[in-house]
Amino acid sequence: MSGTKDSPEPSKDDELKALQAALGAEHAAVYGYGVVGGRIGDQRRDEARTAYDAHRARRDELQRAVRDLGGEPQSADAAYSLPFPVPDAAAAVRLATELEDRVAGVYSDLVRASSGTRRGTAALALREAAVRAARWRGGSVAFPGLAERSTPSSAPATPQA
Repeated sequence: MSGTKDSPEPSKDDELKALQAALGAEHAAVYGYGVVGGRIGDQRRDEARTAYDAHRARRDELQRAVRDLGGEPQSADAAYSLPFPVPDAAAAVRLATELEDRVAGVYSDLVRASSGTRRGTAALALREAAVRAARWRGGSVAFPGLAERSTPSSAPATPQA
C-alpha cells in the first residue's frame, strides 16, 4: 500500500514502536487474565481461558514481528499493577473488559503505524479485542480502540459474573 499526500507511508521506527506497545499490552493482558481466571465464576471460566490463550498467541506473534523488523522484543514484567482491586467475579469481569479495551487501543495505534499484511493483522486483533470487550461488558462502544471517541452503550449496571 503506497502512501498519499494525506497519509504518508508509516516509518519503520513508528511501526516498531507500535509493535512494542502492542507487545507490552499483550504481556499485561496475559498477566491480567491470570488474575481474571483466579476470580471469575465457573460460568465464564472457559471464556477467560479462551481469551488468555488468544493473548498468549498474539504475544508470540508480536515477538516474531518485532524481530522481523530488527528489534529486540521487550520482556514481560514480573508483575503488573492492576487498575483496581479484583476480589471477586464481578471485578474480574470489569478487569477483563479493561484489558480488552486497552489492547484494542494499542492495536488501533498499530493499524495507523503499519501497512500491508501487518496492518490487516493489527485490524483483526483490534476487532477480536473489541468483540471480547463487548462480550465482557454486555454491550459495545461506538469506536473500539479509540478511547477518546468511545462512549459505552447501554451496558448492564452490574457485570454478570
